Amino acid sequence: MLLLAIEIKGGEEGNDSKISINPRGAKILANTQGFFIAQSADEVKRPTSRGSGSGAQSQNGVTLQAGIADDQSKDFDFEKTEMKYDSTGMFHWSPAKSLEECILDRNQAAMTVLNGHVVVCLFADPDSPLIGLRNLVMPLRASNFHYHELKHVVIVGSVEYIRREWKMLQNLPKISVLNGSPLSRADLRAVNVNLCDMCCILSAKVPSNDDPTLADKEAILASLNIKAMTFDDTIGVLSQRGSEQDNLTPVGSPIVLQRRGSVYGANVPMITELVNDSNVQFLDQDDDDDPDTELYLTQPFACGTAFAVSVLDSLMSTTYFNQNALTLIRSLITGGATPELELILAEGAGLRGGYSTPESLSNRDRCRVGQISLYDGPLAQFGEAGKYGDLFVAALKSYGMLCIGLYRFRDTSSSCDASSKRYVITNPPDDFSLLPTDQVFVLMQFDPGLEYKPATVRGPSGGGRNQNSQAAGVGGGGSNKDDNS
Repeated sequence: MLLLAIEIKGGEEGNDSKISINPRGAKILANTQGFFIAQSADEVKRPTSRGSGSGAQSQNGVTLQAGIADDQSKDFDFEKTEMKYDSTGMFHWSPAKSLEECILDRNQAAMTVLNGHVVVCLFADPDSPLIGLRNLVMPLRASNFHYHELKHVVIVGSVEYIRREWKMLQNLPKISVLNGSPLSRADLRAVNVNLCDMCCILSAKVPSNDDPTLADKEAILASLNIKAMTFDDTIGVLSQRGSEQDNLTPVGSPIVLQRRGSVYGANVPMITELVNDSNVQFLDQDDDDDPDTELYLTQPFACGTAFAVSVLDSLMSTTYFNQNALTLIRSLITGGATPELELILAEGAGLRGGYSTPESLSNRDRCRVGQISLYDGPLAQFGEAGKYGDLFVAALKSYGMLCIGLYRFRDTSSSCDASSKRYVITNPPDDFSLLPTDQVFVLMQFDPGLEYKPATVRGPSGGGRNQNSQAAGVGGGGSNKDDNS
């Protein structure tokens, strides 16, 4: 059984409450409500007799030290000169940009050398109903990410449709639009879909009532089209060129591309939205699932490559019986939501920029979902035949990270034809054996970064500024001042 979060009551009468996910140093008082992952409700009833002052993770732990400082919480004189977060301090914010400023043509996209970004393949007619792209992009702009950690979002689709959505996107940084078709391989190559961290395939078109199985035809065709593509291994050339500057700084140049590109489209990280559950059978050509298999038992769903609208139906029924479930899930998915922000968005004003104060900057100090590799890093020792229970305790005590599950290769053999697909194992038992290739889903604490120290200038050319921007491009902490401004 896994305790994910507790409800913390505030205000004089205790009527102002919020859900705190994986809190540091919080005390569990009497009548505190907890949120658990368990097999059944009966299991959760056991720990209710405990509490009354016992610490919920009493150790503060140490944060993973990486990167350069984020001194924004100290330097308020600088903060007053420009706004970087919305008025609630929950999301990154930038002055409104016109759509024309963010449109790329195919050549511009190819010259940008996009890498580690998010590609949104969007099927929409100019008059299709709005699907709310802001809800997709906003979690990727949560303020508990540092600015240099924000992934560039590239939307491939009809500009005429995106223009109608743009009012809600214009204040979110690092967004580009390619006026093209998600079915065009030339457009997909231009945005380096083989180098992206995730490719989302969505459709805003209204399905016809004639044949429900055709509702997802474009999304499925786009998915199969990408899987059938092959790519040149150009990433090696770029990395080699960047290594010439390694003598300048130990962390290397930010132009060195971090993610090695997929040679085969089948290895591109992808998630496809489906209207009709049964259409999941067409997504995987090598999948031998029975067509009548329920959605949650199919391979694409377990691997996280398919999302069906019907999942929201089960969420609605869960919320009916437990209203707090939606609040918890929303906090995990959206990166944080406050009543103040909900009110602003409900009134249709959109995100408003705000000057940072100690109170608003404190909102950055909240957990986020992350992935930790067991192949290397501080937890690599558990990848060699370690047990999940030992990993869980060590991650929580040493780093304040709460492990919630594993992401494991479907084929654990090292044969050349082994699949690169992974599947999710939520909250495995404590004696579960780990593999070096496993990745761990964790709720990690916010890393404020190290104390800022200007780099020494090498030579008369003033290389210090370059080194600052290079160093800020690596690691969990740090604010890239050059990029921000």
